[in-house]
Amino acid sequence: MVKRMQGFGFLFTVLGLCLAFVAVAVERSDEERKTYIVHMATSQMPESFQEHAHWYDSSLKSVSESAEMLYKYSNVVHGFSTRLTAEEARLLQGRPGILSIAEETRYELHTTRTPEFLGLDKSADLFPESESASEVIIGVLDTGVWPESKSFDETGLGPVPDSWKGECETGTNFNSSNCNRKLIGARFFSKGYEATLGPIDESKESKSPRDDDGHGTHTATTAAGSVVAGASLLGFAEGTARGMATRARIAAYKVCWIGGCFSTDILAALDKSVEDNVDILSLSLGGGMSDYYRDSVAVGAFGAMEKGILVSCSAGNAGPSSFSLSNVAPWITTVGAGTLDRDFPAFVTLGNGKNYSGVSLYKGNDLPGKLLSFVYAGNASSAPNGNLCMTNTLIPEKVAGKIVMCDRGVNPRVQKGSVVKAAGGIGMVLANTASNGEELVADAHLLPATAVGQKSGDAIKSYLFSDSDPTVTILFEGTKVGIQPSPVVAAFSSRGPNSITADILKPDLIAPGVNILAGWSGSVGPTGLPTDKRRVDFNIISGTSMSCPHVSGLGGLLKAAHPDWSPAAIRSALMTTAYTNYKNGQKIQDLATGKPSTPFDHGSGHVDPVSALEPGLVYDLTVDDYLNFLCAINYSAPQISVLAKKNFTCDADKKYSVADFNYPSFSVPLEAPLGRGGGDGASTVVKHTRTLTNVGSASTYKVSISSESESVKISVEPGSLSFSELNEKKSYTVTFTAASMPSNTNVFGRIEWSDGKHVVGSPIVVSWT
Repeated sequence: MVKRMQGFGFLFTVLGLCLAFVAVAVERSDEERKTYIVHMATSQMPESFQEHAHWYDSSLKSVSESAEMLYKYSNVVHGFSTRLTAEEARLLQGRPGILSIAEETRYELHTTRTPEFLGLDKSADLFPESESASEVIIGVLDTGVWPESKSFDETGLGPVPDSWKGECETGTNFNSSNCNRKLIGARFFSKGYEATLGPIDESKESKSPRDDDGHGTHTATTAAGSVVAGASLLGFAEGTARGMATRARIAAYKVCWIGGCFSTDILAALDKSVEDNVDILSLSLGGGMSDYYRDSVAVGAFGAMEKGILVSCSAGNAGPSSFSLSNVAPWITTVGAGTLDRDFPAFVTLGNGKNYSGVSLYKGNDLPGKLLSFVYAGNASSAPNGNLCMTNTLIPEKVAGKIVMCDRGVNPRVQKGSVVKAAGGIGMVLANTASNGEELVADAHLLPATAVGQKSGDAIKSYLFSDSDPTVTILFEGTKVGIQPSPVVAAFSSRGPNSITADILKPDLIAPGVNILAGWSGSVGPTGLPTDKRRVDFNIISGTSMSCPHVSGLGGLLKAAHPDWSPAAIRSALMTTAYTNYKNGQKIQDLATGKPSTPFDHGSGHVDPVSALEPGLVYDLTVDDYLNFLCAINYSAPQISVLAKKNFTCDADKKYSVADFNYPSFSVPLEAPLGRGGGDGASTVVKHTRTLTNVGSASTYKVSISSESESVKISVEPGSLSFSELNEKKSYTVTFTAASMPSNTNVFGRIEWSDGKHVVGSPIVVSWT
């Protein structure tokens, strides 16, 4: 989620965190022992052992008599986690049956009008509302749940599905009675966290599935919260709150704590969720950029995919920088963030009569009905970074009774207002800098405050610096809907290209992720600050953490409507029916630039669940297809075995190509010519093959092709595909003929198959590096 600072210490700010997990190696202060995940080749277990667990234990004891296992993994990975010295880890790596040993990494979280915006309110009859919908189980790996939230109301739901094998674990402030027919399971995983950082301080957070942060409750209720009438945050966004899949069941897996989310715990939760029989997994967190076999989320997601589970992950909040994505494995559905058509305007009125628009979720005593003294924080501080309104940097005598202008950056937005208030200021204007541009994220500030874009901020500063007696006031306008254009790609949403596999276009799609209303924890105020004593049932926050559970819930709806669809088929339906243009024909804008967005920003486009229900055709993938993909990117047998959990050797006589990988989008990376120029007359020809599966009625589809540049010519053979029966498969080949172009050139295009009723679209990116 977009960065907030929780009362107990999580930082959620749109800029640095994103909860696309930036993975960092974790060391304990003693530097003697570190936590490792040990991947085992179970096929190599000696005959003298009857069970894998005994073999694991023997292997561990062969290098350390004192080391203990934290977890044993048996579903998404095979192996165990433990704490070892560097020498012990080296010795263990040489033991028979050891595939790899990975050091623990720490992940950090990425931080209602949505159903109406997505068209679900008008199309409820299209989606199954009875038995099939209530049989779907969505597992959410996050900070736990606040079970008392009205969004976990079980009214109208039948018995817990027979397929469910999980449980409701007990712990601090949580017992089995906290679960019901909606929240059917709740577990917590802390062994990896505690092994590195020591025992959980139960005076600050619950050692149980209980959510003391709010993030987990927000994501779970976004995915599958029950219908709650009269929901709002302090009167903002008032209306009916509902998750995407209101009748689906929720299983919560708490893996994130004050100090972060640890890979050993995440893997243990993924392992258990498969055993519990979830249908969908939602992870609003990510791991930094590392090879798939080294990324615990990617490894665990592969194992879940093998079991038929769709895994949806946040793309990260490190935008608008290029190459900033997390969770880019092709078996993960990677979700970026867009805006809604709703806003919370709060206008800045200056003493010179000029007005500037901003946003705010402040609810409290109004400012006096007159212009007030106005001061720039940088001029009211002796600190070099005084403009940022960091803790204890403002001089009370210079801000008392005034409205203070602070610059965005470094510390959480809401904390800046708290700093102003503590110094005696009575209001705040928060200005974006170049790194945030015109992106506005509303916050439930503790004092009258509004956030403005960079352009408005610069104009306001010009007034502040030129007027000898500057004055200002802030006018709060509440909630406005029908904002256009919408959606636009959020500036914070992480962007491609894919830095691990350039041949796979990511993100896959975008979904609502800005100013999202959903359930909240009763342990913390809406800002997450320790000084915020307010308690709310719902909160409005932003981030790809919020867009991810939208897609998780929508995946649950598709799973209910089409129980036989594979995870790849569900993702394909969501991607190929996503839209890239507004109703007026203009392309979806990028908030970071004010210009049309590209597939590096929005992937296949913005999710459209009503169209996804009946996509006509899908691009399906099997486990073997993913294994062939790993061969195509030249993974070794041990590296593949970490993911596949079995002996798998690429066929030396077979030619593997990522161009034949049946992904619903096209990415064609090319080498630029040496030197600066391009266009020397030479051209490159690349062929991609795809296979479409008919999931609708008999029909004939014709192809249409578009390219934004004459430098890339695209042809498709055959130009039409006729399907006469359900699940029939037909293949086609795309030929890209690309002229020589300079490095860092990108050409975008699109392929669409249509039978007059369905449109099956795929974005194209051709890039020269």
